[in-house]
Amino acid sequence: MTILPKTRLLALTLAGLAAATPALAHHPMGGMIPATFTQGLLSGLGHPVIGLDHLAALVGVGLVASRFARGLTLPAFWVAAMAAGVGLHLMSASLPYAEVLVALSVVAIGLAATIRTTLPYSLIAVLFAAGGAVHGYALGEAIIGAEATPLAAYLVGLVAVQTALTTGIALAARSLAKGSLAVPALRLAGVAVAVTGIAALALPTFA
Repeated sequence: MTILPKTRLLALTLAGLAAATPALAHHPMGGMIPATFTQGLLSGLGHPVIGLDHLAALVGVGLVASRFARGLTLPAFWVAAMAAGVGLHLMSASLPYAEVLVALSVVAIGLAATIRTTLPYSLIAVLFAAGGAVHGYALGEAIIGAEATPLAAYLVGLVAVQTALTTGIALAARSLAKGSLAVPALRLAGVAVAVTGIAALALPTFA
């Protein structure tokens, strides 16, 4: 595959991210609490994808992870902390300004994906863990009050889709980065992630 089709594919991906429907965000089941295993699984699979801020964060995680030799291990920090964040919400822990923190984490990850210098692995791991925790806390809202079976299925869906997306994006970005013309496009994708976070801060209904 030549560099040009790859950059076009990246542009289409960014366009799809920007065109996601804000009104669907955070409501995979139309706002209803999942009542069955299937509903819980579908909600977990869909929730991080139709929420524009969550999706942007996952794109950013993949972009940043692609720069490291051990990059495919970095999404694990995000996913593990995300699951812990869901658990904290289910245990009625309080996280003030959760949505603001979610948006700020998207901005931070986008900036990390934009800058030229690769940040230390340990710093990125901490950033991903912190971001994953606040996103998990926010994602936990959709499952409050659910029975054990749909709750377990929801967690399985969350872990599966976020692992697949972050790892897949990291692999794709690593492949794209082999072409010199694609590197600016990857940084542009990081800018798009950061802008999504800024928009979520300025317009809470955007994400």
